[in-house]
Amino acid sequence: MNDCFFITGTSTDVGKTIVATAVLECANRSGLSTAAFKPVASGCIETKEGLRNEDALALQQASSCDQSYNEINPIALLPAIAPHIAMEEAGLKITAKQLAEHCRKKPPAADFVIIEGVGGWRVPINQFEDFSQLPVLLNIPVIMVVSMTLGCISHALLTREAIISDGVNLAGWVANITEEEMPRYQENLAILVDRIAEPLLGEIPYLGDNPDRHIAANYLDFSFLI
Repeated sequence: MNDCFFITGTSTDVGKTIVATAVLECANRSGLSTAAFKPVASGCIETKEGLRNEDALALQQASSCDQSYNEINPIALLPAIAPHIAMEEAGLKITAKQLAEHCRKKPPAADFVIIEGVGGWRVPINQFEDFSQLPVLLNIPVIMVVSMTLGCISHALLTREAIISDGVNLAGWVANITEEEMPRYQENLAILVDRIAEPLLGEIPYLGDNPDRHIAANYLDFSFLI
């Protein structure tokens, strides 16, 4: 089986973290030891322990291996803006190679690892590189999260096209329902299933503003990933 997957989205705020933590939960239920990385996170809050990001903390809670916060999220940025801009303002010069090297340092006990990206597939790391370089350098498959909202068809198909064009294996995709009601949901889902050759790993229903990974995991088919 593949022991590491990269989570990307069709945009920002599409539910990458709930999918990432739900996949980790599925792996935990399967008896695998799990670890996670969120290499870069903007929109952090100041705490007595330092800058902390809500998504990275969720990954830490969902992982079974003992990882420090800094191991999961080495680049924590205060402003909730594009990460390459936040890094420039903080005087940081980070490369895709540096982030990939960090993600290779998984806990020795980890059987299964999730790496969560930032925003969509083409979010910049710096002036010349995007976060899409991470799964390329690490040679790992991708799970694509699709927010089932108006416009999702084009967003999903363009993201899939870019992933495949970059030579990365798309392991599957998740339909994440982020609105209480989506007009013509089944019709939108049907055309995505028809156009996307890779497996639909699950449909996560609308779970409100604070979705629970334990509930979300019930809607995923983990068998496609093992």
